Amino acid sequence: MSKITDIGEVTSTVSYMDAHKDDFGHGDIAITHNQTAGRGQRGNSWEAEPGKNLTFSFMMRDIMVPAHEQFAISEAVAVAIANVLRRYVEGVKIKWSNDIYAGDKKICGILIENSLLGSKIVYSTAGIGINVNQQLFTSPAPNPVSLLQLTGKEYSLEALIKEFSDELIARIEPLRTPQYRAYMRKLDVEYKEMLYRADGKFYPFALPDGTQFDAQITDVAPDGKLTLTLTDGTQRGFYFKEVVFII
Repeated sequence: MSKITDIGEVTSTVSYMDAHKDDFGHGDIAITHNQTAGRGQRGNSWEAEPGKNLTFSFMMRDIMVPAHEQFAISEAVAVAIANVLRRYVEGVKIKWSNDIYAGDKKICGILIENSLLGSKIVYSTAGIGINVNQQLFTSPAPNPVSLLQLTGKEYSLEALIKEFSDELIARIEPLRTPQYRAYMRKLDVEYKEMLYRADGKFYPFALPDGTQFDAQITDVAPDGKLTLTLTDGTQRGFYFKEVVFII
């Protein structure tokens, strides 16, 4: 069972957990109800109205997966969060690499940071921001949404964090056993079944230079590389920050 520590107002739970890593064991959570400078992927910030949402970090230790396959950790965390959210709303998907969407709107952001020593993962932290009871978003982010907006109901943050904690532990635990590779194969299938816009249709994407093109999602490799098939049948691979969805 997780130890859940309320760390008060903090700039970033990920930064806090990293700075105090010796205080957190496997499965422990650092949570704040007022994160003033939440960190997201690609250097983005995360908007969270104090006391209305879940902003926390989850510590993972003794992961047996080798460093070059560390994307399995990202898959496990994303699948865990998506599974819990699916208990409350329909249409929950994982947008590559690990944002969680409800329809075409973002309900959760995830940032995974791994501490490596050679080919070994020493520990990993997952910074997670989930929009729960926030009614109005004011940041430039184009498409945020909360559980409250989707369902018209307010939720207990204390009850929800326990749900997410239990599901995260259940999804990560098999990666700490000698049988982790068989579990990774099953996890990869589940992750791909949950992928946003991985339905065989063509969707618009953009390169960092602004070039736009249509493509369909074909695969995600064990290292997280996304394979897209263009309309002319050619395939291209992309790592994080090398391509963006147009929504």
